[in-house]
Amino acid sequence: MHFLPEKIEDYVVKHTQNEPQILKELSKETWQKVLNPRMLSGDFQGRVLSMLSKLVQPKSVLEIGTYTGYSALCIAEGLHPEGIIHTIDKNEELYSLQEKYFKKSGYQNQIQQYVGNALDIIPTMNTTFDLVFIDADKSNYINYFHLIMEKMNSGGIILSDNVLWSGKVIEELNEKDMDTKVLLAYNTLLNSDDRLETVLLPIRDGLTISRVK
Repeated sequence: MHFLPEKIEDYVVKHTQNEPQILKELSKETWQKVLNPRMLSGDFQGRVLSMLSKLVQPKSVLEIGTYTGYSALCIAEGLHPEGIIHTIDKNEELYSLQEKYFKKSGYQNQIQQYVGNALDIIPTMNTTFDLVFIDADKSNYINYFHLIMEKMNSGGIILSDNVLWSGKVIEELNEKDMDTKVLLAYNTLLNSDDRLETVLLPIRDGLTISRVK
């Protein structure tokens, strides 16, 4: 979902640095071979993720929702030299494609892949995080939030994707639409939790940046 007028969006993209060649290749292969390729972060949002990571220079990153690895590679661009990305996805069929591009990127030693339910995996992680990117099943966003908050370092950043949900967050709520219902509650939670400073950006389908105080 895009909220800017097409001409403005084209101008924005034109005046934003191009994605690296390896991400162009990953994007192309994703569109050719994988279901729901629109789940990719895409070149513009990818550059936003890269820039935020470079500003933070995180030593420890958690990504909930790897998909084909595009966003992980964007975040890896800003990693501290000794930094590690822990990235989780429940779809084991995507593991080899992720691994292929992680190796090709040269970041393979800094990216640790997990396959399974993030709600089960996160509690087993004996680490704290400087940066977390949440981009998985929307119905569990609040559950993910409560799991990660106890593992966030002071000054850490939580990035939450798809928080505008194709504009459904401002439409009349269908009580059977659990994803939208949870996102509405999640957006309120991020903006009302005293432990956070939050700004919601209308980038692509909505990206929230929350800083842990």
